[in-house]
Amino acid sequence: MSASTLSDEALLAAYAAGDAAAAAPLAERHAPRVLAVALRMLNDVQDAEDVTQEALLRLWRIAPEWEAGRAQVSTWLYRVAANLCTDRLRRRARLSPLEGAAEPADPAPGADARIEARERQDALGAALMDLPERQRLAVVLRHIEELPNPEIAATMGVSVKAVESLTARGRAALGRALGHRKEELGYDR
Repeated sequence: MSASTLSDEALLAAYAAGDAAAAAPLAERHAPRVLAVALRMLNDVQDAEDVTQEALLRLWRIAPEWEAGRAQVSTWLYRVAANLCTDRLRRRARLSPLEGAAEPADPAPGADARIEARERQDALGAALMDLPERQRLAVVLRHIEELPNPEIAATMGVSVKAVESLTARGRAALGRALGHRKEELGYDR
């Protein structure tokens, strides 16, 4: 049986038993989505990559103690990544970066569609950063990563009803933040 067909728990058990090659399929399977969540939470590529790497390192460290069936590997990774993101956001707030500093413009030339897509992404990223952390995480996991509410609830350590409430409030806040910019962002075309 190839490593790519093994379950996450089987791969983690193999890694814990000394099979270092079992780490690669797990990382390939989960790193892209963990990175996407961290990027949406932090709005910074380098920090998101660092969080992804740290989350995977923590998974490798706990592999020998992993209890099969207690949690899904993906859920555990999302929770660790979310906690790491929260820590980084709190550290940023304590360091009080320059308020209102403009992001450098992307110097790469592109077609109008690419520019418009980037503007949409930036607007969404900025609007997401204005949401409270828990709403941001719930919205990112549900609407960007498309995870089911029970998995989000397990990741965040809250009830499914709380996830529904957090995502509804987050969507409403995003609608208020971006609604007046529909034409500018090309949503009317």
